[in-house]
Amino acid sequence: MSDRELETEDLTLEGEVGMLQAVLDELGWERVVLIGGSAGGCTAIAFAARFPERVERLLLYGAYADGGSVAPAQVRAAIVGAVRSHWGLGSRMLADLFLGDAGRAEHERFARYQRAATSAETAAALLELTYRTDVRGQLERVQAPTLVVHRRSDRAIPYRLGRELAAAIPHAALVPLEGSAHLPWMGDADSVVRAARAVLDREPPQHAIVEEPPAVLLSRREREVLALVARGLSDREIAEQLVVSPHTVHRHVANIRNKLGRASRTAAVAEAARLGLL
Repeated sequence: MSDRELETEDLTLEGEVGMLQAVLDELGWERVVLIGGSAGGCTAIAFAARFPERVERLLLYGAYADGGSVAPAQVRAAIVGAVRSHWGLGSRMLADLFLGDAGRAEHERFARYQRAATSAETAAALLELTYRTDVRGQLERVQAPTLVVHRRSDRAIPYRLGRELAAAIPHAALVPLEGSAHLPWMGDADSVVRAARAVLDREPPQHAIVEEPPAVLLSRREREVLALVARGLSDREIAEQLVVSPHTVHRHVANIRNKLGRASRTAAVAEAARLGLL
């Protein structure tokens, strides 16, 4: 229902944040769980930094903080130039970036969808907005517990930019996923859904960056604690069985949740079962 052609004054970060604020105000939602994907992640970050009282939790998928870091300047210019001068070629090039290893039919279908959705000039202008947006100066002001979800082989937004987000935002956790598609509903969409559900959990994620498979990261003691958690034992019951303090057990459970990228004991057990750790 949006206008097909955008005005120059619409294509700013301020405009995006203002639009988000207007939508929430119209709906009467004072406090929300905010999800920002791709370039929308910058809008979500800026909104969370400016209105911390309105964001309960934040989920960033395939996001970045500095559009200039998405690709070298020559590559950015070439992509924008191709889109603006030859929308047929440009739409197919963007489909390759967004869909990754999807089949030819999916690529062609998405290229047609892009051409039907907008004009070459608007698509180029949106890309330019993506590349010039920079919210690095606002990352430390984000107070909401944040989950950063990023596919390791994302062709559109490099995985390293997701890592940098998680490292710079206080109270953030990074959940790396396998795959090359930038769009969350392509490839293994279920893994994206599981990660998104974690941010809705009442207990916020702890600051952690998962770089290795969880099976490698979990220590022998953590596996012992995980098995007892899966049996439904409390921290005190686990402490009595392992002859350690409840505080030690609590720390082990927090480490397990961090390494599995899950915000609660229940979610961590479910993820451990999926990974074959139980």
